[in-house]
Amino acid sequence: MYKGIFILYLVCFSLYIIYSREPDFVDGETSAATIHWLQDSASQQKIPKAVFVLNKKNYAVDARYVLRDLPEGKPVEVIFNPVKPEKAAVYSWWGYMITWGEILGSIILLVVLYQVAVAVTKNPTADSLKEQSEYVPEKKTKYD
Repeated sequence: MYKGIFILYLVCFSLYIIYSREPDFVDGETSAATIHWLQDSASQQKIPKAVFVLNKKNYAVDARYVLRDLPEGKPVEVIFNPVKPEKAAVYSWWGYMITWGEILGSIILLVVLYQVAVAVTKNPTADSLKEQSEYVPEKKTKYD
């Protein structure tokens, strides 16, 4: 039972990852970029930005993410929607494909749903136990 639940969890989580990315994993285009530490206009701090060129225009997208260290000048790949290249993202497993919030949320959801299933099936009624003990599977012919 645990193996089936785990396989179902992995399939659902994988499909969620493939079809929920923004920019879109299936239709997005990739481009080479370089990390540069530039001053952020909102916080006035230097942050890593992935700088890439598309149609002779420079784009710089925020490349920060939890537990991801990007030194100055590191070559990376970005994924973007050709219609909105300013909404690009660093194309990597950690931060684009898999995020810490989604992992944490999906594990919590898995544990909660498992606990609900155990609670529902833990204490069957006397009628249910009697019905289960009296159950006799009917013989079926090979061909109907």
